[in-house]
Amino acid sequence: MNCEELRPHYDLYALDLAEDPEASEIRVHLNRGCEVCMAGVKRALETAALIGATAPEAQPSRNLRRRILASVGAGPGRLIWVPAFAVAALLLLAAAFFVAGNRHRTEEQSAAFAILSGPRTKEVSFGQGKVFVNPTRGVLLIASNLPRTAADKIYEMWIIPKGAKPVPAGLFQSQNDGSAMHVRPGTVDLASTAAVAVTIENEAGADQPTTTPLIVANLAP
Repeated sequence: MNCEELRPHYDLYALDLAEDPEASEIRVHLNRGCEVCMAGVKRALETAALIGATAPEAQPSRNLRRRILASVGAGPGRLIWVPAFAVAALLLLAAAFFVAGNRHRTEEQSAAFAILSGPRTKEVSFGQGKVFVNPTRGVLLIASNLPRTAADKIYEMWIIPKGAKPVPAGLFQSQNDGSAMHVRPGTVDLASTAAVAVTIENEAGADQPTTTPLIVANLAP
């Protein structure tokens, strides 16, 4: 398989969820030093690190730790090319999934991975995180350094069409450490969407933004 065929599987591989033949092919590419696949899996690990910050705390088993480290090319006598913070957060996330069992994943986490692993997913970075948009699966926002709002306030995400009013895309709150993950499942017309934004609104939300967006991820080329 070539790198383009493997690209949709990087995120699953980073979490040790990819299946053969794709998983084996990615390992072959990594072992031979393929720069495209190394960069792709590294990006996937960094994304997993951001998601991991929103996962509940769990202690991974030693076997799980070995599996995760092996999946990113780290083993006895081998250099670890993945940033240590990404591996640590990845272990946290993987523990939350594997220790409890795959059947106990939350709906939001499952939807997040569906977007990450979906074909045609577009990734846009902003100052403190990333937005992933898939035309058939929805929008995933991952952020850090978002302080918790006042008790009567909440974060609201917006999908902003080109030349039209923003469309409400759900309410969310950040964790105590400032991390946040929000998913708005469903279809998205990428061609007509200009941006994804976040504002702070009253706890019930709003039909239209009432404050200046603190996050704007521009999707337009």
